[in-house]
Amino acid sequence: MAKRIHELFNLNGKVSIVTGAAMGIGKGIALRLAEAGASVVVADINLEEASKTSDEMTAAGYKVKAVQADASKLADIERVIATTIDTFGDLHILVNNAGIYPFAPSLEMPEALWNKTIDINLKGYMFFAQAAAKAMLSKNHGGKIINIASIDSFHPTGNLAHYDASKGGVIMLTKALGKEWAPMGILVNAIAPGAVLTPGGASSMDFSKMTREQIEGMSKAFLDHIPLGRQGEPDDIAKIALFLASEAADYMVGATIIADGGYLVG
Repeated sequence: MAKRIHELFNLNGKVSIVTGAAMGIGKGIALRLAEAGASVVVADINLEEASKTSDEMTAAGYKVKAVQADASKLADIERVIATTIDTFGDLHILVNNAGIYPFAPSLEMPEALWNKTIDINLKGYMFFAQAAAKAMLSKNHGGKIINIASIDSFHPTGNLAHYDASKGGVIMLTKALGKEWAPMGILVNAIAPGAVLTPGGASSMDFSKMTREQIEGMSKAFLDHIPLGRQGEPDDIAKIALFLASEAADYMVGATIIADGGYLVG
């Protein structure tokens, strides 16, 4: 008999890692996975904010642990995986969410910024996925890996060539790993969010040289391209991540779900 809805989305006994989970989309995903019953490792370069998120979730009765990690450093990746196994005994779900998106015109982009963006947004995804897959297989089971891409994987915003290249790479990485690892029971899929209201998004924008009228005009022009008429919230993406982490998505491999309020078709 087919499982009922509440059974499909039940993550009791599952262990997850969410990178970049101190705030924004990552925090939203961590909360939804925990609500569904999963233990959650909140991995973030900002340990202070990650600890605040962990404390909030613990107070709500969730099983959670904060871990400091730079997603571009393989030693940190290995430490997060080891801490997860030591703390919760297993690993079933990885959400690769950590990323940066500093605006920079391509003609003025320094090599260091290009390298940093690719290292965190693409290399970090690859080696977090690799380490997670090895951990899953060592426990004799498969799992779910969810990569957070972007609508910039398909349509450039402008002044984000480094970010666009990294997120385009995430889409192909998702397909490649999905094809290679599906026979082992590790299902790799992606989400491509549009504009989502997050603290990180706000901090990446430099409005210091713009008037209030220019800022409001830019915001209106952007919203005019979104059929839903609003920017996304972290939970808009978190609910999709929950779906991909659940048994409801057991026949999805190498797919990307676009969640942008209709921006790409608007």
